[in-house]
Amino acid sequence: MPEGPSIIILKEAVQEFKGQKIIAVSGNSKIGIERLHDKTITDFKSWGKHFLICFDDFSVRIHFLLFGSYRVNEQKATPPRLGLQFQNGELNFYACSIQFIEEDLDKIYDWTGDVMNDNWDAAKAKKKLKAKPEMLACDALLDQDIFAGSGNIIKNEVLFRIMVQPESKIVALPAKKLNELIKEARNYSFDFLEWKKAYVLKKHWLAHTKKMCPRCDIPFVKQYLGKTKRRSYYCINCQVFYA
Repeated sequence: MPEGPSIIILKEAVQEFKGQKIIAVSGNSKIGIERLHDKTITDFKSWGKHFLICFDDFSVRIHFLLFGSYRVNEQKATPPRLGLQFQNGELNFYACSIQFIEEDLDKIYDWTGDVMNDNWDAAKAKKKLKAKPEMLACDALLDQDIFAGSGNIIKNEVLFRIMVQPESKIVALPAKKLNELIKEARNYSFDFLEWKKAYVLKKHWLAHTKKMCPRCDIPFVKQYLGKTKRRSYYCINCQVFYA
């Protein structure tokens, strides 16, 4: 599943189509995508893991789910869920969720909750965390209402950075650790973006999918934890369990 930084990369890659008219629409989506024909794209936006194509009076939301992908000015062998043809190029989206949004996006999305948005509000994130004191740290970093864009890679790497075990409860975290969790969720997201653009993201993973702790040189624990049951990799020696 693409995390927030990957959606930012997509948004940057398609800027050439901003202000262009769609001259042909294709795809196996069943939601009436033909309405996009002859429409002009006014903007591209992102919120967390959502990619948004904006028009004058509605928007298209694309969520890549677990296995979604896209191609800019090229195609895959499989049919797209949504294909958009322009005078000088094309966009194709595969194995993803497509939805129309008729409302004003500012009424739908809290931009201050997106860890990569210029309007990110750390104080608001802290307030949301304190309102869920029994939540596990691993679940908190995957909660899109608190950290929109954060995914499993960011979760594992942030918890390793701040030396916190994933099953620690928010209420048990010292104030310093809670602040570090919020700060590093944003910091790591921008590191992710930089490394992803340079095609070296995996080289910088310290915990995610790793077998040995680089700090302690002992095996990582791998478990499927929290409400989401996503993979967690952590060290029982240097990452503290706050009970």
